[in-house]
Amino acid sequence: MDYMLTEEQVELKKIARRIALEKVKPVAAKYDEESAFPWDMVKVFADAGFYEVFVPEEYGGAGGGVLELCLVVEELSRICGGISLAVAASALGTFPILISGSDEQKARYLPDLVSGRKIAGFGLTEPAAGSDAAAIRTTAVRKGDYYIINGTKCFITNGSVAKIYTIIASTDPAKGSRGASAFIIEEGFEGFSYGKIEDKMGIRASATSELVFEDCKVPVENRIGSEGKGFSVAMRTLDRARPGVAAQAVGIAQGALDLALEYTMQREQFGKSISSFQGIQWMLADMATQIEASRALVIASARMIDAGLSNISQGSAMAKLFASDTAMKVTTDAVQLFGGYGYMKDYPIEKFMRDAKITQIYEGTNQIQREVIARALIREAAK
Repeated sequence: MDYMLTEEQVELKKIARRIALEKVKPVAAKYDEESAFPWDMVKVFADAGFYEVFVPEEYGGAGGGVLELCLVVEELSRICGGISLAVAASALGTFPILISGSDEQKARYLPDLVSGRKIAGFGLTEPAAGSDAAAIRTTAVRKGDYYIINGTKCFITNGSVAKIYTIIASTDPAKGSRGASAFIIEEGFEGFSYGKIEDKMGIRASATSELVFEDCKVPVENRIGSEGKGFSVAMRTLDRARPGVAAQAVGIAQGALDLALEYTMQREQFGKSISSFQGIQWMLADMATQIEASRALVIASARMIDAGLSNISQGSAMAKLFASDTAMKVTTDAVQLFGGYGYMKDYPIEKFMRDAKITQIYEGTNQIQREVIARALIREAAK
């Protein structure tokens, strides 16, 4: 369908598709099997300018926005949802600096992130604070020119491979979410280390680890915004990042449909290709329609964000909810279309199903997305 993309956006999408096919596809299975981080792909993506597509020109970026990021992430995820996170998760860690960072912080950190010399991570989730993000227990106590941070973040994408992290810690636990603050933490800061490296079901080409802070010394100038604004920074970040998760889900679903179409056209039963059976055709039609509807939501929500609209939470949540549910359904149906072969690792389709599941969970479970959507509806109806 024609989504009225600009010539530059169409070209960016083509470049991402070409790189996905030529560079990512040959190594996707290897990285999945080895559960290894794709450092060689980071170099490829940096050379292609993928880390700068969503950053304004004034900070050394290409001048695009969330839509450009989504176009890249979808095409990479169409081949490998895990490898795509080398770009998408770094964007998540970069957003707090873009949204709320000072001029000095932007000047210091964005050049390395935009160039891909370093990648970023975002630390909000904790063992006792998942969907209840306001329940974080990591603390930051100011002592002179430093904050002393103690606590543990878990399930952090790009954990152990990123060099720059934006994390949320409590500077005043008595105030709950109003006592949270945001910080930029660099690998190598005193008292900062990595804990458990997770062994995941899917997106195995992406690194996921704990971040451990034991009397970690963070300079005061590394606080993002004022004290008590951390929860706001986190929520604004997630509003802007969720279309990227949705784009990842669309890409995974589209890749699964691509494989299902190819397989059903070649696979013969009862003397003809199974794609000629009406039941199969209806499955394919439903899959394609759900993907296209998801893509439309992603593009619409990204454009709302890039237009500078203030009320973006509902659209962002809708895109993430619908696209990730679609990815899970489409990949499950695709495995079904492959029959017994779909359950075997000899065929790539089972990987798409494994990769799809996380899109319903991270950056806010789909149950949380429904809460966000419902609250927005009720507020609007009460006006």
